[in-house]
Amino acid sequence: MMITHKRKKTSRIRGSRTAGWGFRQSHKGHGNKGGFGMAGSGKRADHDKQRALESDKKGGYFGRRGLTSRGSARNRSLQINLKDIKENIFKKNGDKIDFSKYKILGTGEGFKAEISAKAASASAVKKMEKAGGKIVLVTNKKIVEEK
Repeated sequence: MMITHKRKKTSRIRGSRTAGWGFRQSHKGHGNKGGFGMAGSGKRADHDKQRALESDKKGGYFGRRGLTSRGSARNRSLQINLKDIKENIFKKNGDKIDFSKYKILGTGEGFKAEISAKAASASAVKKMEKAGGKIVLVTNKKIVEEK
């Protein structure tokens, strides 16, 4: 019987981790690399440390990067919707409700009460007035006096 075609060893080894040399690190000829790319170059590692520190001077390897525009910055002011006030607070507190540190937003329906607030959306003011209530905007007296 005659063999017409014998596959080469390299084609049979493709995709194998060890390439026929036992443990996966053996016989690579690259020493102990510590991984691929920048692997193993974390805070406490020694591999590729110089490269990491060098690129960090240029502003790139450790920590956060990039800017946040003012338009996409998160609004951290305290906010509450008319719906939440009506469902949770209006029943308990009645006519006058103090939200002097909050901005009142217009999701939900208006109701008959007087809300004191730091700020309010136009839709919230409109809904409250339509329902017979009102939103009173509170200003910080110290700031007004200084100016």
